[in-house]
Amino acid sequence: MARKKKTAEESYIPAPIKQELITDTLEKNYMPYAMSVIVSRAIPEIDGLKPAHRKLLYTMFKMGLLGGRLTKSANVVGQTMKLNPHGDSAIYETMVRLTRGNEALLHPLVESQGNFGKQYSRDMAYAASRYTEVRLDPICQEFFSDINKNTVKFVDNYDGEIQEPTLLPVAFPNILVNPNQGIAVGMASNICSFNLREVCAAAAAYMKNPECDIMEYMTAPDFSMGAEILYDKEQMRNIYETGRGSFKMRAVYEYDKANNCIEIKEIPYTTTIEAVLSKIMELVKANKLKEISDARDETGLDGFKLTFDLKRGTDPDALMLKLYKLTPLEDSFACNFNLLINNVPMVLGIKRILEEWIKFRSGCIKNALKFDIDKKSEKLHLLTGLKKILMDIDKAISIIRHTEKESDVVPNLMSGFEIDKVQAEYIAEIKLRNLNKEYILNRTSEIERLIDEIDELNRILSSDREIKKLISKQLEQISKKYGQDRKTKLVEGSEAEEYNEENFIDDYPLTLFVTRDGYAKKVSAVSLRSTTSEHKLKENDEVTQTIETNNKAEIMFFTDKATVYKSHLYDIPDSKVSSLGEYIPSLLGLEADEKVIYAVLPGDYSGYMLFAFANGKMAKVELSGYATKSNRKRLINAYSDKSEIRGIMWLADDCEIVAFTDNNKVLAVDTANIPLKSTKSTQGVQVMKITKKGASLVKAVTSDKCGLDNIKHYKTKNIPAAGSFLRSEDTQMSLF
Repeated sequence: MARKKKTAEESYIPAPIKQELITDTLEKNYMPYAMSVIVSRAIPEIDGLKPAHRKLLYTMFKMGLLGGRLTKSANVVGQTMKLNPHGDSAIYETMVRLTRGNEALLHPLVESQGNFGKQYSRDMAYAASRYTEVRLDPICQEFFSDINKNTVKFVDNYDGEIQEPTLLPVAFPNILVNPNQGIAVGMASNICSFNLREVCAAAAAYMKNPECDIMEYMTAPDFSMGAEILYDKEQMRNIYETGRGSFKMRAVYEYDKANNCIEIKEIPYTTTIEAVLSKIMELVKANKLKEISDARDETGLDGFKLTFDLKRGTDPDALMLKLYKLTPLEDSFACNFNLLINNVPMVLGIKRILEEWIKFRSGCIKNALKFDIDKKSEKLHLLTGLKKILMDIDKAISIIRHTEKESDVVPNLMSGFEIDKVQAEYIAEIKLRNLNKEYILNRTSEIERLIDEIDELNRILSSDREIKKLISKQLEQISKKYGQDRKTKLVEGSEAEEYNEENFIDDYPLTLFVTRDGYAKKVSAVSLRSTTSEHKLKENDEVTQTIETNNKAEIMFFTDKATVYKSHLYDIPDSKVSSLGEYIPSLLGLEADEKVIYAVLPGDYSGYMLFAFANGKMAKVELSGYATKSNRKRLINAYSDKSEIRGIMWLADDCEIVAFTDNNKVLAVDTANIPLKSTKSTQGVQVMKITKKGASLVKAVTSDKCGLDNIKHYKTKNIPAAGSFLRSEDTQMSLF
């Protein structure tokens, strides 16, 4: 009988699973990846560039695009792939942000022709690389000056075919001049941009006096999109010192009276056109922005512009305060000055960044000086040998003519004039036409000048003070050549008017009806007077609270989950008596099984809250304990959850309350006998003794709502007390 052949699946034997500690896996696999992202991708270095930026700019420099003609972006992208082992789209996206057309940088590094999108629009797509053209901006001269003088270290590219610089010898603190954002693994970087003139002045001042106040020279960040900074000097000083913090920015607008519209000319760097318009449309649909009839993007050849058409009678300044509050037209920039110093990520303040940049720049200049000294010394050495044959040119010619072998020419010149091999090689290579006295005299006349130049270079090289003078001079020249006026204006935070929502809200008297099933009816006094309808309620529902107040009043809703929710009456839509009203859990965003059990108007937060629990305990706490400085909507631990809540009430002053148990016992007590507690979540003290096993307190109300004829019968002077059984004549008032 033929043997059945096994299938590939049947013959497959899985390899045994190798067990390994998670810590070992992280160390071998995750950590190298994380460090690669931090060091080689996301975090900028002291020259203000990430590796992707540096590779792109260096490629363009080698292509002759500094001062040269424009070339297709696709050409640059293809050449950059020799240094950057990523896809063409990633490289092109990197280029887009550096271009003048994109408007992301204060001082763009790439001149561009074509559509490169805009920093302020996420939907305005840039054209494909085959349609656009680029070359390096003139400011890049300050990035590549003396790069061929060993100013920075060069390393092999990813395949070892060519070399690339580890840093660019930037002649100004580009790390502070152009913004940089990066998200690495476990850390991020967000460096705002500063005005070039201010940065150069601050760097020069710091070199003269490290104790100087940097804020005298660099007042605040400056952004390519302009806008306004709500300036707080102490807040900004903290950012300068620590490298962390945030500040607020506002859009700049103009009111066109003729067309009754607001024109937004500048927006915060952190937002976009689409984000602003989307939020405005959302507010309009929610009926929270009634002043605007239309909002549109009118950005064109004349530049950025958003236009809001206003309804008649709208105050444009008041509306803008509202838009600042409710939309990204006011936004925050979170600073995180995280950069790599010798491949180590550090969060540094402005002074430390300037200190590190000055160290780096000083190193570049020293390397360039050493290179110049070496080159001039080599030339001096050759000319010194040339000078030695000046006195006897005929002897040199004779030595060469009478040397039989070519290989002996150099040794014979060395012995004949007592010069070394390098000098002899140089002399031997001189053309016959140049073996005249005039040529030799002209060349050797450079010796003294070279000696003076070498001495001067050595003097500068040996003096940190002279190097700093040289850096300051370069900064001054760069500031004059490329400096621009500030684009971002400063508005003192104390002078900036803030939006007050209540100023835009109508205030009118109303009555709020709260039902047992969690519905709220907000009925204006006018509507209530004119109605003849009866309350419309769900089956078996009833009104548990009737509160007369006004539309601007604050309200607190206590729930059965020991939580209190804060709101305002103007957040609740108007209703009519003939409607069911608004479902409170939906309005407040309550949990699925959470129910509202009591509502209170805190007003000035005077008075007390009294909580009665099933175990007979009661807690009295000041209402002021629920006041918050921040605009918090939800407070947990509003009361104790150790025993079921059976009664909640707000008391302006101490009064008499009556408690009922489910075994028909009643207790009347003055709340003055209940001690005041400072903790909201306390269970308080035992007020009513539960003498029967399984019994519990079921209700606690003020004496005017208890429905009992003779309260004195149930009154006690001391607590805890068991109370008295419900009298037969009061039985009809019992819950049972």
